[in-house]
Amino acid sequence: MASHSPALTGGMPRNQVLRGDCAEVMPTLPEGSVDFILTDPPYIVYYRPRSGKVVANDNGAAWLRPAAAQMYRVLKPGGMCVSFYGWTKADLFIGAWLAAGFRIVGHIVFVKRYASSTGFMRSQHEMSYLLAKGSAAYPASPIPDVIAFDYTGNKLHPTQKPIAALRALIESFTKPGDIVLDPFCGSGSTIVAGRDWLGIKLDAKHHRTACDRMRE
Repeated sequence: MASHSPALTGGMPRNQVLRGDCAEVMPTLPEGSVDFILTDPPYIVYYRPRSGKVVANDNGAAWLRPAAAQMYRVLKPGGMCVSFYGWTKADLFIGAWLAAGFRIVGHIVFVKRYASSTGFMRSQHEMSYLLAKGSAAYPASPIPDVIAFDYTGNKLHPTQKPIAALRALIESFTKPGDIVLDPFCGSGSTIVAGRDWLGIKLDAKHHRTACDRMRE
């Protein structure tokens, strides 16, 4: 079910994990072909957990604006995007989204019961922005902008996200049959969370993990 190029599927791919740089894969997708984007890109923080695992492309921002531009292009008019981001590089992320054409329409805080790091303060939350392409309709049942964030143990990926938190977003901003794109799909949590989907992953190991989760 996984492929390296959408051209191999004979059209717009669906329910597949494509391997490659998303800034190079997304240009092969039709314009306005996905209904919703939910993604967790590198935070550009040179992440180095105790496990020694690293995140690809976390050591620079050269990919950020090209990826944001392609995310905007492939999203349908009126579509929504939820993107996690690194708060210390918020200026870079916001600048890339605005340059691509997105409107910032919401901010989401994911609250943890544990601290992922400790410095000046205990870090017990993650954040994402809600972005819109053009004029977007309000969801039928808006969800809170504060969402519980269960601990995954990061067993499959250094920054693995909990499925329940992602599923709440997908169910709010999509309907059955919609395509959810995750251009930085990590271990595949977005694709497990529901709806039809399309994932893109650069790292070969995590691409295999996402494919395995899809098959399960």
